Amino acid sequence: MNKLAKPVMVLASILLVSLFFLPMWNITLLAPQYPDGVEMHIYINKIGGSSPGTLQNVNILNHYIGMKKIEPDSIPELKYMPSIIVFFIVFGLLTAVLNKKWLFATWFIAFTLVLCIGLYDFYLWEYDYGHSLDANAPMKFDDESFQPPLIGRKVILNFVAISMPHIGGYLVALSLSLSAVAFWLSTKNTKIIAS
Repeated sequence: MNKLAKPVMVLASILLVSLFFLPMWNITLLAPQYPDGVEMHIYINKIGGSSPGTLQNVNILNHYIGMKKIEPDSIPELKYMPSIIVFFIVFGLLTAVLNKKWLFATWFIAFTLVLCIGLYDFYLWEYDYGHSLDANAPMKFDDESFQPPLIGRKVILNFVAISMPHIGGYLVALSLSLSAVAFWLSTKNTKIIAS
């Protein structure tokens, strides 16, 4: 087994620690009245923004069109996501210590599945907020969806919504890529050159 598999797997695991400090996703709303945009940052355990009043501003905008108020305390994913990340950090470090090919493969496959489930869950969350509108909202729009895109940009009334990974999201992608490299390295034999 290639000796590089272990340190690469350790690095893949340690990168996930960044999710406790850096946002994973970013949704920006651009409009004439917000030329600098309103940036909402989504972490694994909270929702914030580029300024202290970001979430309040987004909730005010949402109120006028009948969208539900975004209340981080009522979002269960923000409660259990930290535990999932801690599990993968520990599992990754244990994988590096035990240095078994099947563990490298299991970590990569399990983390890939969790990320896919997480993206789908995020899509459902966006769908619910964009389609479950209050019939008594101050402004009404027939057959209009206010769901922001999962990834990319979308025009919603006079807003442009841009949804992209933030720094933490890119580090997660790097972690997943490194785990794939670690698995590949674990399948390779280290060549010993005789002197």
